[in-house]
Amino acid sequence: MAGVRGGSAAARIRSLITALAPDARHPVTDESRLVEDLGFDCLRLTELAMVLEHAFDLPRYGAEELAGVSCVADVIALITGQRP
Repeated sequence: MAGVRGGSAAARIRSLITALAPDARHPVTDESRLVEDLGFDCLRLTELAMVLEHAFDLPRYGAEELAGVSCVADVIALITGQRP
């Protein structure tokens, strides 16, 4: 996971989320909720996870690791290792 930490990783994550967000009417901010604001459904969330895993050379996340990930800030914290 070298190179995942830092502001550039967060910007890249936001960019990938923006590219995959089904509802382009809402700007992607750290507070944006993936389902409620950006229109992600189960299939699109799975696609997002796969794209992020590939982009950052990450292992596949389990359900327990993804529990509670609901907004863009949660995704950034998970990928950059800053999630409690």
